[in-house]
Amino acid sequence: MTEALFTADFKAEPHWWDAARPHHTRQAALPEKVDVAIIGSGYTGLVAALHLARAGRSVAVLEANEAGSGASRRNAGYLGRTLKRSFSWLEAHHGAEFATRVYRELDEARQFVFALVAELGIDCHIEACGRFIGANSLAHQSELLRELEVMQRRLGFLYHAVSRNDLQRELASEAYVGGAVIPDLGALHPALYHAGLLRAVAAAGVTVHTGTAFGGAKPDSDGFALTTSAGPLIARDLVMATNGYTPRFAEWLARRVIPFHGFMAATEELPAELVARLIPNRRTVIDSHVNINFIRPAPDARKILFGGLTGGPQPDLQARGRDLQAMLAGILPDLAGVKLSRAWSGQCAGTFDFLPHIGRQHGVWHALGYNFAGVPMGSYLGHKLAQKISGKAEGDTVFGTTPFPTFPGYSGNPWFVPLAMRWFDWQDARLARKAG
Repeated sequence: MTEALFTADFKAEPHWWDAARPHHTRQAALPEKVDVAIIGSGYTGLVAALHLARAGRSVAVLEANEAGSGASRRNAGYLGRTLKRSFSWLEAHHGAEFATRVYRELDEARQFVFALVAELGIDCHIEACGRFIGANSLAHQSELLRELEVMQRRLGFLYHAVSRNDLQRELASEAYVGGAVIPDLGALHPALYHAGLLRAVAAAGVTVHTGTAFGGAKPDSDGFALTTSAGPLIARDLVMATNGYTPRFAEWLARRVIPFHGFMAATEELPAELVARLIPNRRTVIDSHVNINFIRPAPDARKILFGGLTGGPQPDLQARGRDLQAMLAGILPDLAGVKLSRAWSGQCAGTFDFLPHIGRQHGVWHALGYNFAGVPMGSYLGHKLAQKISGKAEGDTVFGTTPFPTFPGYSGNPWFVPLAMRWFDWQDARLARKAG
């Protein structure tokens, strides 16, 4: 490992933590009893807690570590309406009504975050910057544009195609044959967003009990009797909002979520004119592969943030940073040799049907399995959980209408994820060999 690849102040932690580092909240004694206990202090848990408190419920949020130590302050901060199952795939396998409901709600989730940030006055660099999707081959371009055209015609989701000749207007790269821009998608600073939610729940009277590990729960005459590292707790309703950090002892959920590592890095500070030339419109960028690479300008520094290699093992983060830097240089050659100031990972969660899920099993509420859409879907389904627990019809969502599948023999150990990612890579290479 060459030291020349890293800045003198390199840290194996998220760039986002420079502005909003995870921390322990000021501790109050764990109450004896609450209306709702929420396990996990990410977007889902905090949004649910906020709206439940507004509805007059007493709420305790239990967090084993520091508030914000998980994926909510580690992710890329993208605000999209995309899942690994396309609109056309869902329509072909589940019908037009289901596909339409899924993608309508994906867009509602994106809009929900914009509205919540405005309502709470959270300063988190949120903007509708648009997204550029780079096509890795002519066949990828053909498939991408065909799908975007279907969604524009059927759902009104606007896009415009980008030819190879126009690529430089979006990205200083020759890595793609073209692509497309979706103008209304957005981005934010994920850690500042989470910090704003944390302040909002505190103002609403919710205590977030950090350093409080959940050890399990048993049915009780008043709801559930919880075991925690801070003592016992009785809760009428129990919510698991743990996504990629779902404990194995929560067996029913652990058998249905597939945790995996995502990886990101940040360059050193760059000249402003270089950043402007590399990504002229300051959009978020992804490619058309299933196992995507992604790039965005930092909203709060003259740095480029980027990620990929998803689902691999978690080696030394400097070694992973070296691999990410090689990936970045292959897309943006002007950044070959540029130093890295940060490299980090976070734990995400997929599902066997590639859809998020919300519901109640054995009396325990859950919302998780966001499949790369954690910021909008985690926030939106947190709100839906609060509505459901409050008995409101508005809590109905398409993501609660389908069975939450598992796979025979799966117990929560995602040993197959690297193999699945290689399968996706093979499929992408196979598609690229087709005529466009």
